[in-house]
Amino acid sequence: MFKLSCMCGLTQLSVGKRPEYINECNCTLCRKSGARWGYFHPADVEVAGVTKAYSRGDKDEPVIEIHFCPTCGSTTHWALNESGVSKFGNVRMGVNFWLAAESDLAGVEVRYPDGQAWKGAGEYAYVREPRVIG
Repeated sequence: MFKLSCMCGLTQLSVGKRPEYINECNCTLCRKSGARWGYFHPADVEVAGVTKAYSRGDKDEPVIEIHFCPTCGSTTHWALNESGVSKFGNVRMGVNFWLAAESDLAGVEVRYPDGQAWKGAGEYAYVREPRVIG
């Protein structure tokens, strides 16, 4: 079980299993929010404490909200917004694994998708080879 928290500790996440892999994406949203995402079904993640949410203003129909601690500003996770849930179902969320100690992630693969060049459909290209933590 992973117990993650923001910098000040007021927002906490519990995840019952390890991520299959982590994406360290180079798109504007991931880069500027300081996130490295592990993906889970929302039922597998418990969020405790208050968060604020942000949806991109540069997309016609953003489908996710980035959540962060309103006190320290740490990005904690993303969740599908109402539009995203109706489009895809409530089947996926992202947890920021920069909040975890790297030693706890030994053996997990980190991938580097080229989100900056991604057109929004199909597979990602990658900016470099993946690495395994540890």
